[in-house]
Amino acid sequence: MTSKNLSRFGVSMEEGLLESFDQLIEEKGYKTRSEAVRDLVREKLVKHKWEQDDHEVAGCLLIFYDHHQRHLMKELTSIQHDYHDEILATTHFHLDHNNCLEMIVVRGNTQNIRTLRDKILSLKGVKYGQLSVSTVTEP
Repeated sequence: MTSKNLSRFGVSMEEGLLESFDQLIEEKGYKTRSEAVRDLVREKLVKHKWEQDDHEVAGCLLIFYDHHQRHLMKELTSIQHDYHDEILATTHFHLDHNNCLEMIVVRGNTQNIRTLRDKILSLKGVKYGQLSVSTVTEP
């Protein structure tokens, strides 16, 4: 890529955020901030495309939750039964007296997997969740 193909723009951010970003850049081995920003933009564009397209994916939904939250276990089980065609397996870990980690292995079309993710992550008591997927067939 020659310099005539590049566009420059400025980014403003809080000093603490920039310091954290610079630390990440160093840890990941980027030579410049520009390289890191390009990778972040590419990653976000791929994720956005996945959110918009409809094709078959497989992956894992990882959730952390408070198992003492009233009705959470019942709601979580109900949702998982509603999506039994998309859920291949679940693994449950007790992290401590209050907190659990669950890995839900999924496979299905993106629309169903997105809906499943959104329903689970919106439950009261789910503290954090992350879905990681890859296409199974060519989109």
